[in-house]
Amino acid sequence: MITFDSVTKRYADGTVAVDRLSLEAPTGEITVFVGPSGCGKTTSLRMINRMIDATEGRILLDGSPVQGIDPPTLRRGIGYVIQQAGLFPHRKIVDNVATVPHLLGWSKQKARDRAMELLERVGLDPKLAQRYPFQLSGGQQQRVGVARALAADPPVLLMDEPFSAVDPIVRASLQDELLRLQAELRKTIVFVTHDIDEAIKLGDRVAVLRVGGRLAQLADPKTLLSQPADDFVREFLGKDRGIRRLSFVSAAGLRLRTDLTVPEDFAGGSDEPWLLVVDRDRRPVGWISPRKPSERLSYGTYLYGRDSLRTALDAALLSPSGCAVAVDGAGAVVGVVTREALDEGMAAAAGGTDE
Repeated sequence: MITFDSVTKRYADGTVAVDRLSLEAPTGEITVFVGPSGCGKTTSLRMINRMIDATEGRILLDGSPVQGIDPPTLRRGIGYVIQQAGLFPHRKIVDNVATVPHLLGWSKQKARDRAMELLERVGLDPKLAQRYPFQLSGGQQQRVGVARALAADPPVLLMDEPFSAVDPIVRASLQDELLRLQAELRKTIVFVTHDIDEAIKLGDRVAVLRVGGRLAQLADPKTLLSQPADDFVREFLGKDRGIRRLSFVSAAGLRLRTDLTVPEDFAGGSDEPWLLVVDRDRRPVGWISPRKPSERLSYGTYLYGRDSLRTALDAALLSPSGCAVAVDGAGAVVGVVTREALDEGMAAAAGGTDE
């Protein structure tokens, strides 16, 4: 566990970057620091590994004040990932990842074996191990940065806007990869971002900071979205926070229509405005109107039982019928979520908002 106990960072010119910050980042969870520019997110993060020292207060790592630990020793036990990965340009990828194990006295072979294992774990082709950073894409470099931070198996991982320099598609992929790794490794992670969507997606707990490094609210994402502490938090979350909140409402309870599917040889004849064509394995083929059974339109996307109400709404909005297709793990259609069923689900979800 990482504990901030009335931590303040004041610079020589009197500027206060962090002001009496008190919070806990629980063991095995992702705690996200989010807020506008100048709110002390990165300063707070860097005080954990003493790249910046606090002016007042204490930061405790599993009960021990970090101020009492030699900085190089402290940093070797904490993984650190930054923007642009921060790789050594003159070293091959395998040697970049093996950097900290080498510093800890591991043999060259052991360090390289660990590096190769981690490259696969973060989703990189082992063939990339012999390349140099400039030969990799931005997303690949960020994966290497994560692998390097995990090389010595540190219990704590600090991540300072690690995915902000890549395009949205790669960013989403890296976020998913981090969540997959965290499910396996259960590290204590402190993650800094300015993106509230990223914070809500990744965080077990989200700390919203005000300008000047003051804590506005610390809560799990669902509570943050449904019960913002004040107008500042409400404004920072944005006017679409209700849509974001649907990400934490399961679609499993939505009512399904099982009478809206027809086989591929359907010839027409139904009072329903839309029907879903399925193949012999009950996989979705497309939507048809009984008045024009030969004209098939895309079914859009689909949802699984474990997906959220937001995913169901998105699938319905992308569908020409306004309905969402629900499938099982094998991709076979189990039913259709109609507009009426979505309305019921969203009405039930609205019961937890503050408005």
